[in-house]
Amino acid sequence: MNMRCVLTGLLAATALTGPFAAFAQSASVFPTAPAEPKAVTVKAKGDGKADDSDALQRAFDQARDETRHGIVFLPSGKYRITRTLVVPPGVRVYGVGATRPVIQLGANTPGFQQGVSTMIVFGGDDQYNVGKVPVPVPTIVPRDKIVRDANSGTFYSSMSNIDIEIAEGNPAAAGVRFRMAQHAFLSHMEFRLGSAFAGVYQAGNVMENVHFKGGRYGIVTEKTSPAWQFTLLDSTFEGQRDAAIREHEARLTMVNVAIRDTPVGIEIDRGYGDSLWGKDVRFENVSRAGVIISNENNVFTQVGFEDAVAVDSPVFARFRDSGRTVDGKGKTYRVASFSYGLKVPELGHMGSYATDADIRTLPAMPARREPVIRALPAMSDWVNVRSLGVTGDGKADDTAAIQRAIDAHRILYFPTGFYKVTDKLTLRPDSVLIGLHPAITQLYIPDDNPRHAGLGPVLPILESPRGGDNILSGLGLFTGRVNPRAAALLWRSGEQSLVEDVKIMGGGGTPTADGKPLGTLSARSGDPVSDGRMDAQYPSIWVTDGGGGTFADIWSPNTFASAGFTVTNTSTPGRVYEMSVEHHARNEFVLDNVQNWEFYAPQTEQEVGDGPNAIGLEIRNSRNLLFANYHGYRVTRSYAPQRSAVKLFNSGDIRFRNVHVNAESGYASCDDEGCGTFLRASKYPFGNAIEDVSRKLVVREREFARLDIGPVDRKIAPAPAGIAKVDKLAEGFWSISGAAVDAQGALYFIDRRFQRIHRWSEAKGLEIVRDHALDPVNLAVDSSGHLLVLSSLGPKGAVYSIDPAGPPDQLTLIQPTAVRSDARARTLLPVNWWNNGEFRDQLDHKTYEFTTLAEMFAREVATPKALEYVSPDGSLALPAFRVWQQGPIDHVGWRWSNGLNANGLVGGRQGERLFVTNGSENVTYSGAIGAGGTLTDLKPFANRGGESVAVDGRGRVYVANGQVFVYGPDGSPAGRIDVPERPLQILFGGPDRRTLFILTHHALYAARP
Repeated sequence: MNMRCVLTGLLAATALTGPFAAFAQSASVFPTAPAEPKAVTVKAKGDGKADDSDALQRAFDQARDETRHGIVFLPSGKYRITRTLVVPPGVRVYGVGATRPVIQLGANTPGFQQGVSTMIVFGGDDQYNVGKVPVPVPTIVPRDKIVRDANSGTFYSSMSNIDIEIAEGNPAAAGVRFRMAQHAFLSHMEFRLGSAFAGVYQAGNVMENVHFKGGRYGIVTEKTSPAWQFTLLDSTFEGQRDAAIREHEARLTMVNVAIRDTPVGIEIDRGYGDSLWGKDVRFENVSRAGVIISNENNVFTQVGFEDAVAVDSPVFARFRDSGRTVDGKGKTYRVASFSYGLKVPELGHMGSYATDADIRTLPAMPARREPVIRALPAMSDWVNVRSLGVTGDGKADDTAAIQRAIDAHRILYFPTGFYKVTDKLTLRPDSVLIGLHPAITQLYIPDDNPRHAGLGPVLPILESPRGGDNILSGLGLFTGRVNPRAAALLWRSGEQSLVEDVKIMGGGGTPTADGKPLGTLSARSGDPVSDGRMDAQYPSIWVTDGGGGTFADIWSPNTFASAGFTVTNTSTPGRVYEMSVEHHARNEFVLDNVQNWEFYAPQTEQEVGDGPNAIGLEIRNSRNLLFANYHGYRVTRSYAPQRSAVKLFNSGDIRFRNVHVNAESGYASCDDEGCGTFLRASKYPFGNAIEDVSRKLVVREREFARLDIGPVDRKIAPAPAGIAKVDKLAEGFWSISGAAVDAQGALYFIDRRFQRIHRWSEAKGLEIVRDHALDPVNLAVDSSGHLLVLSSLGPKGAVYSIDPAGPPDQLTLIQPTAVRSDARARTLLPVNWWNNGEFRDQLDHKTYEFTTLAEMFAREVATPKALEYVSPDGSLALPAFRVWQQGPIDHVGWRWSNGLNANGLVGGRQGERLFVTNGSENVTYSGAIGAGGTLTDLKPFANRGGESVAVDGRGRVYVANGQVFVYGPDGSPAGRIDVPERPLQILFGGPDRRTLFILTHHALYAARP
């Protein structure tokens, strides 16, 4: 992504005209190889006849250096391959030479005729040290080769300035498999597909200036490996047989993309949704639909466009399930705005499903906009800093030499190396700084640097001038472990400036100049990013004093900084594309006194050790902002509640489009039971998506398509009142769940952080029943009135029984036994599940249909368990769900299973029906309890779900999902119960079983509906 140049006569060299002409770059972006002494250059025939597979693979494998990163140069030529090539993680492959090199799959190459077979696979490392490859890549040729797929720990891998060509007779072929995490890209590529399956199968992070010609599809993809967004910029599709893009859950963000001469623009797969956002998308001769929307009336279906234009494309949107359409207006039209999904009308309100479309007839198609990402200067103007006395050896102080180079030359190229900086570097108004690989091309401040010690104003590594026309590309910036005055980048440049492919070091994937680890917290966080000096530097990237411009493919995870990306005091327009800001102790993004900024695909994450108190976006005194495809994530290992992902202070005129706030993920591993994929959900996502602190209003919906926040001084009508009064019974807890009710209606529940089991009854109020370090997670009450306790203690968890009225030092440990045929016992099952097909491809290579979420859930709950835990009196049976472990096999390792992850348990006898919710679908189901802890005959009940379900004596069903939604026995809405905090578990109890107990993180409530 980070190499572009202005090439004379580029447009004259192409036969295309119209809006596609500017992007038909047949010339090479790198006319010569950049000066990279450590780069590996491919040595192969490159004549289009010889088999160059071995030579390319050899170069890819040799490229990784001692930091496990590297660069490969592929000279001009045509390289025929006969099998899958694997690019190791952290390796970037650049085409170099007067003409763009081509990797070609020759006609009728064996192995590329059935299923899906990929020419180039970007591989991954053993992220969690599990040894075996739990889910080998299924698209390798030959099929018997075991390859680890790229995963959520695969960073920096890239390919640029290389074309892919697939000759006839390879209908199963796909050019590239690219299921990447942060800071990876495909750029400046053309995929000439002919009759092949697709150009890219499984996508990730960023693709920019890529062009797809022919093929059944241009791109086919599921979610990215870490489930972050996939952003597509300045790209085109032409002549696909079925659809330009076929996808689901990719969180696809498109800006300046053109699609023509195909039946469908973007097709969302059957049974799935996506957070799909398009800005400046063109549809030309798209005969069936610009976009096919599936999975209607589901919160995970969020589809939006702004400023799309179309010609000879009569249907803009087609809904797969209902068959309805949103038609264009005339031969040529503009979609000023389109949104489908859950629409939140205002702060403090819950959402409902809506379609909003502003479509207007146009007299003619407008000209295509300029590229989102501006071109870098021509390579002939680059000056290598090594030729100017800069060493980059990680030891010598390069500050003065780099500043002299900046003062004397407009465009500087930094070969890979570690460049020690001990004072501020000040850019000229026209300075351009370029690198090829941010992980191994770093400007860094040494620890305890005197200039950055003590109190004082910010002293950044790089500072740009106000209104500057600057470019920063392909570099890493590291402010050191302990440097209180440090910031990586202080940016005051103007609207046309560019920062792209820049990594702020200090989090995952950080090689260091001294070769030492970054340090760890006293309690392991799962991400070794801090030595206790969290939140002790200025923001990593600070845009201020009228600064603006374009920021693309930025990763800022430095826990040592107070925030990853801060913007203050500016009305200069800013545009952010695919920025990942993570692992800060307090704030990820901060905006204060900001106007006219747009954020496309911003992503935040908080780790368990560094982020229990952090929020994703803090917006103060700002207006005229757009956030599209925002993903606010807290890791599954989180143990602490946090109130809101976004906080507003005195701010308005903000548009939120396609918001996704979650804390669940997947984990592929192997253990003594074999290999597989475990899908896990946390009990600690943000409680609210958005909180307006000034108005004391929140948005409980964590998944929605549209919210327009008006002016700060507007009046907001209160939400409709709930159907039942809610009383607070007790408070002051860390986070409570795992509740059960005994025969007298008393409620037992767990405050897990403090390992306490509480009881609440009308007679005695709140009591502590047990206060031992036995890691209780979920409870049930057997026929004898004893508690069955599911514990997370031990490698596989454990189950024990206690008599709440008995001696506090006594318990009965229960061993798992073979499942009995006795159907008289009540079977216990999780009330909430999460199952979403992580890591394993869900495409059936025979039918080319994807397994849907509903089908995966049905398969999961219908799988019988071999073992169960039976209460001492024989009245309860808890299936022994498989337990997966991530991390060391001791008390620090994290354990997950469907039982351990659940907010509570529900139960019944075999043959009885009960209600459960699948959070990955946001659907509540009823099902029949079967043998071995199964659920069969699943029937969708309500498109609300996620936390918990309860049923009253009249058959009414209560669903906790932001508030408590009430449904009649037939599924018809019957009202809502509003709770001061987000409800997590609900169940009926009390002496007459008519009290609805509502557990939130910090308090226990009750209602009498």
